[in-house]
Order: sequence, then structure tokens, then C-alpha cells
Amino acid sequence: MQKPIVEITFCTQCRWLLRAAWLAQELLTTFEADLASVNLCPGSGGNLDVRFNDELIFSRKLAGRFPEAKELKQLIRDRIDPQRALGHSDTPVKLTQVQSHASDD
Repeated sequence: MQKPIVEITFCTQCRWLLRAAWLAQELLTTFEADLASVNLCPGSGGNLDVRFNDELIFSRKLAGRFPEAKELKQLIRDRIDPQRALGHSDTPVKLTQVQSHASDD
């Protein structure tokens, strides 16, 4: 089975490269053996979107805020290995609008 790919698209006009790179580093540290790659994709328009194998799992515009690292770790863990413990990153976070819309279907 092929390992999943995470893509973080960030707005270059807003200068969000460092934020995107920090999130990528957090994900690679936590899931170093589980992911094929975490790709940083330059974008525009105020976007900071995170995709897991082409599935949008977080959108800054839809959520109205930036993602928390622990939130992204939980979203990715839930797709890779839902039973895996993440230590302090397992504390509850509120649902993003992307998740809320997906559960409404």
C-alpha cells in the first residue's frame, strides 16, 4: 500500500511560508514513518489549505482561522490509524467547518 501524501497550499502574498513549513515539520516529526511526503505548494488569495491524498481536510478560509498543529495531527491520525495515541495532541479541538460540512452529507 502506498503511503499518503499531505499537501499544504499557502498564500505567498500573505507570506505564510514559515507557518506552512512549521506545520509540515510538525507533521513530519509525528508521522515520519507513515507519510510519503508533506508538500508545500505556493498559492495566493489568502489560502492555507491542507489536503490528505487530495482530500481537503482543513481550509483557513472555510474555518475562518488557522489550523492548530494538534488539530492537523488528529485529522491525519484519524485517516492513518484511528487507534494511535498522540499524547498531549489528543485533547479535544472544535470541529472545523470542512469537517462539519462533510458530516452533514
